[in-house]
Amino acid sequence: MKKEKIIIGSRGSKLALNYAQNVKNQIIKHSEYRENQIIIKKIVTKGDQAKDTRLSEIGGKGLFSKNIEKELIDSNIDIAVHALKDMPAIETKGLFAGFFLKRNDPREILISTKKKKLRDLKPRSIIGTSSLRREYQIKKIRNDISCKLIRGNIDTRIKKLKDKSYDAIILASAGLKSLKLEKEITQVFPVNEIIPSVGQGVILMQCREDDTRILKLLNSVSDSDTYKCVTAERDVLKILDGDCETAVGAHAFLKDNKITLNAELFSLDGKNRFFKKITKNEKNFDKIGLEIGKILKKKSKGSYKK
Repeated sequence: MKKEKIIIGSRGSKLALNYAQNVKNQIIKHSEYRENQIIIKKIVTKGDQAKDTRLSEIGGKGLFSKNIEKELIDSNIDIAVHALKDMPAIETKGLFAGFFLKRNDPREILISTKKKKLRDLKPRSIIGTSSLRREYQIKKIRNDISCKLIRGNIDTRIKKLKDKSYDAIILASAGLKSLKLEKEITQVFPVNEIIPSVGQGVILMQCREDDTRILKLLNSVSDSDTYKCVTAERDVLKILDGDCETAVGAHAFLKDNKITLNAELFSLDGKNRFFKKITKNEKNFDKIGLEIGKILKKKSKGSYKK
C-alpha cells in the first residue's frame, strides 16, 4: 500500500531547495505521487551556520550532511537530498547513497568584476574560493594571483565580489545554471583544464537501506550513466582516504561504451601535482577509480595528507 506522503529533507539555501524540487519533480514524473503528497522540509546544517571558516577547520564535508542524515535515521524524513560534492566518500551506516539524478554541467566557472578572464586579470588579483583544490589549480595557470577564503551561498559570494572584496570568484557551473544566473559568468573552464570536484554537478538522493518502498521509488528515478561515473570518481577518494582539505579533482565520462577517468592530486602545500588518466571498457566503471586512486597514492607518497 502506497504511503500517503513523502518527506524530502534538504538544506535551506535557494540552491539546495532547487535541487530538492528537481527530485520532487522526477518522483512525480516517474510515479503515482502527486504534488501535494511530497513535502520538502528545510534542515539547518552546521555547514550553513559557520560561514566564515574553512570547512576543514570545523569538521569537514560532513557538516553539510550530518543533520540531514540524522533526520533520515530518525525517520523524520523519507529522502535526503544532497549536492554529491559536499558528501564524505564513506557512506553512513544504515543509509543508502546510490541514487543520482542525471548529471548537470560539472565544469568550473569564473566570475570577475570587470568581465576579465583568468589569464587577463592583473597580477596580484584576489580570487575568492573556499577550496584548496581550486586554489592550486588556479595557481597552476596563474601563479601571480592570490586566493582568499570565501564562504556562503552563491548570492552571497556574488555580492561580496560586487562589493569589491575580491577581483574574481570561482564557482561550479551547475549551481549558477540551476539559479538561472548564467549572465554572471565570465569564463567557463573545460574539465581538462580545471578538473572538477568528485561528484560535481550531481544531486544525490539518500534513504534508509531498509526502506524498500523508497528504494524502489528512487531506483526508478536514478540515472545509470551518472551512477557509473560518480562511482569511479568516489572510488578515487575512498582509496586516498582524504578529507575536505585533500586537494583532489576527478572527472569521469562515458563515450562509445568506454569510461574515461581523469584525476589529479596536489601535495598539501600545493607545490606538487600528481595526475593520471585511464580509459577502460564501461563495464569496469567500478574498478577504474580504485586503480587510479592507488596510482596517485603511490606517486604522492602521502604528501597530500598531514
